[in-house]
Amino acid sequence: MQRTVAVVGTDAVAEAMRQINPDVVPAYPITPQTAIVETFSEMVADGKVESLLINVESEHSAMSAGIGAAAAGGRVMTATSSQGLALMWEMLYIASGLRLPIVLANVNRSLSAPINIHCDHSDSMGARDSGWIQLFSENGQEAYDNTLQAVRIAEHPEVKLPVMVLLDGFIISHSVDRMDFLEDEKAKKFVGEYVPENPLLDAKNPVTWGAFDGLYGHYFEFKRAQQQGMLNAPAVIKMVGEEYGKISGRPYGFFEEYQMEDAEFAVVALGSAAGTIREAVDNARCADMKVGMIKLRMYRPFPAAELVQALSRVKAVGIFDRSDTFAGAMGGPVFVEIRSAFYESAVKPLMSNYIYGLGGRDLSFGLIEKAFSELDDAARTGVVKEKVNYLGLREGEVE
Repeated sequence: MQRTVAVVGTDAVAEAMRQINPDVVPAYPITPQTAIVETFSEMVADGKVESLLINVESEHSAMSAGIGAAAAGGRVMTATSSQGLALMWEMLYIASGLRLPIVLANVNRSLSAPINIHCDHSDSMGARDSGWIQLFSENGQEAYDNTLQAVRIAEHPEVKLPVMVLLDGFIISHSVDRMDFLEDEKAKKFVGEYVPENPLLDAKNPVTWGAFDGLYGHYFEFKRAQQQGMLNAPAVIKMVGEEYGKISGRPYGFFEEYQMEDAEFAVVALGSAAGTIREAVDNARCADMKVGMIKLRMYRPFPAAELVQALSRVKAVGIFDRSDTFAGAMGGPVFVEIRSAFYESAVKPLMSNYIYGLGGRDLSFGLIEKAFSELDDAARTGVVKEKVNYLGLREGEVE
């Protein structure tokens, strides 16, 4: 049996953390993540977990403390958003380079400037090459499910890499939704006990962490080994997702295909926008428009081969990005990666990029329908009018 509740997304993540019962949680508040740690701190105060909650002075310190605790042999979790993740930048690379299985919940929020507290994916996309696995969530249920799975993925001996669970700020974090939580014992059994490898505090087997590896050392080999962990991750993510499905009824893979069987054109999206786009797909289908959607869950490692296989069946693809690369007309990060994945493919659908929702700008059905109409035209005519489109931009305000 599962427990059905109506809670906000931050409480769903905190509930997963309670069931995981990590050894150490170093954290610093930042909107809209703060509610995760606030709720978890109440659990600590009420004796519902045995975790050591460390109130640090910054997000840089939060990840630094997490690295120390993980190297010592502890199961470590934390949470942040936006500028907080950016302040962790230096330490993100150290956590992954040391192969520490830290789990971080990042509540997606735009990066300054100008100051904005609402959702886009610029924070997590900025960290996409820091060596962390990244799992996106469509809603609070997926944020809960991804958090439980993240621990298993991070700690797997073939992976040993930190994992970032991503959920859209306010849209998911502060919205009440119906969710099903696993029973405590079932969740605990699924996550399992953590057995650290070469913990720093094992006095009988002394080891060195974070040593200098200069010009004539083995830095190159260390980084190649780190990459191997990322290459091993897809098989582990698939296995853990299937196992989780058996106990929850909610299996997980790299991405979800929706109405793709006979689609002539498709869109790719991640995060909360997938729910709105799914509804728009249903509406378009009622109007005899053959559109499908792929909801991308696993962004790091990037499932290039699998996406090529899924998208090769359609004539045109629209990639929805909630961030920009500022690379000069090349488009958003997901668009750039999918185009690159198709470089050696014999069959290439036409591709358009739709950058949307920066700083929390609403993605309406009207905007999605506009993109659908353009993609439908491209599929029929074989011509893409604009490679990169800014969906929902106010006209006359950009110089």
